Amino acid sequence: MRKILFLFLLVSSLSACLPEAQYPPEPVISFKSLVPNGNQAVMRIDFTDGDGNIGLNQGDTLGINCPDTCRYYYNLFCEYYELQNGEWVNIVLDPEIGQIPFYYRLPYATPEGQNPALNGEIKIDMPSYYLLGTGFDTCRFEIQLVDRALNESNIVQSNIFIKPN
Repeated sequence: MRKILFLFLLVSSLSACLPEAQYPPEPVISFKSLVPNGNQAVMRIDFTDGDGNIGLNQGDTLGINCPDTCRYYYNLFCEYYELQNGEWVNIVLDPEIGQIPFYYRLPYATPEGQNPALNGEIKIDMPSYYLLGTGFDTCRFEIQLVDRALNESNIVQSNIFIKPN
């Protein structure tokens, strides 16, 4: 019995010495995958955030989070690029003509415990993931995440994909 108690105390004291995850206050992302399935796709991105302030509440629509005219209404930006004549060209999408940018509002995430750091995977279901009628078929995204303190993550690139026929 004493050996078990000693072993438990030893394991408990050693685990208490393990450092908590330490991440910078700005989000850091890494691209994981973009998997097309017909006209749809699923994108996965890994992230870390040291101060745990990722995501927006549904009611975050005032000030810098106002809809339509404010950049930070969204917090995940996937900029669309096409390979045109050997150069990657950012295709700026215009909602005025019916093009919907690949911007997303990630939900509010709350860290558990006393350590505010967050890490995990973001999964985005993309009902459409490419533009029609541009005359070019090779595409990719450049992705950036912004936290509630407006810290911007690094920018990562998706895999290159060919539009389906």
